[in-house]
Amino acid sequence: MFVDKVDIFVRAGDGGNGLVAYRREKYVPNGGPAGGDGGRGADVVFEVDEGLRTLMDFRYQRHFKGEHGEHGMPKNQHGKSRKPKVVLVPPGTTVMNKKTGETIADLTEHGQQAVICRGGRGGRGNSRFATPANPAPEIAENGEPGQDKEIALELKVLADVGLVGFPSVGKSTLLSVVSAAKPKIAEYHFTTLVPNLGVVETDDHRSFVMADLPGLIEGAHSGVGLGHQFLRHIERTRVIVHVIDMSGMEGRDPYEDYMTINRELEEYNLRLTERPQLVVANKMDLPDAEEHLELFKEQVGENVQVFPISAVTKHGLAALLRTIADKIEETPLFPLHEEETDERVLYKYTKKEEPFIVEQEEDGTFTITGHEIETLFKMTNFDRHDSVQRFSKKMRHMGIDDKLREMGAEDGDTVRILEYEFEFIE
Repeated sequence: MFVDKVDIFVRAGDGGNGLVAYRREKYVPNGGPAGGDGGRGADVVFEVDEGLRTLMDFRYQRHFKGEHGEHGMPKNQHGKSRKPKVVLVPPGTTVMNKKTGETIADLTEHGQQAVICRGGRGGRGNSRFATPANPAPEIAENGEPGQDKEIALELKVLADVGLVGFPSVGKSTLLSVVSAAKPKIAEYHFTTLVPNLGVVETDDHRSFVMADLPGLIEGAHSGVGLGHQFLRHIERTRVIVHVIDMSGMEGRDPYEDYMTINRELEEYNLRLTERPQLVVANKMDLPDAEEHLELFKEQVGENVQVFPISAVTKHGLAALLRTIADKIEETPLFPLHEEETDERVLYKYTKKEEPFIVEQEEDGTFTITGHEIETLFKMTNFDRHDSVQRFSKKMRHMGIDDKLREMGAEDGDTVRILEYEFEFIE
């Protein structure tokens, strides 16, 4: 089974908690605070492994979590930071944020790595908060929460050459003849349900990877047939080999087929039309193929070079493979994403995310949300009085108290942060 699209959940490790501790040694008077910092949580890193070919493993494991950092220890000993959790993916994997649709990473080369979620930093121990005014603080931070994301993985087959064309034009037969690949071949449409890869060697000892892609039909770009599911694989190919059935045995017109497939490629992605395309007239060993070929050449004009072959008898294959190898050598890799060509740097003002948002619920409860206040809340140790006071002071400095009063909060009203509730006290 070929799996080329899957959704997973990724979570990095939280930072370890800082510790409240004091130095207590017999001959050391006034030892002072000695609580160590927590260690950093594990990042989640995706790495390309050329031995993988599909995303099948992600069908059985969809959650990936990094280890939490070790907590701080006495005698100012820091907790251990965790090594990144490495997740192996096949070459050609595009990693996208499922919620925003943003492309996080495009992984193509063996050993290439990308940090998908960053681990939280460790919380500070009480020795970090010592001041002349407060030489023995009872304050320690909890570790920062690690990032978590819902990820969509897409695999785009890495091939130098992509075979495109209507179903049953002989793409699978051609691949099986020129390489050691063994695709399914039968006399019915959509025999090929997944892309097949094969390594092809020419008679002058050059080699390239060829992909037999499932047959396209009219409307493939908008989801008709199997084509839409696999059109993304054509994006990575450097040369497109357009296979056409010249025998006319299916009752279709070769020129109409040629125009229809090119329209589908153009509708799916305009960049596909920039790739060099070789037109292959297959099944030339069958009756009427010569007549159809002459008519087809007249219709497409002299600018389109047509290679008459027979995949079954192997006629014309050597010349075709040499031409494909030449095209690959002279064709650069196409970037998958649009790149800025203007060298000028444009600085834009981006508004900083609000540190907090206060909303009043129907039952009168005031709810406080926002990344900054929620992170501060999670990193506060509410078992320590000094930590609670520090949190209250930070809330005041952020302007949350004033905002609550502005919205009509009175003494004794309920205030909620995440799933925790407090009383507002004037």
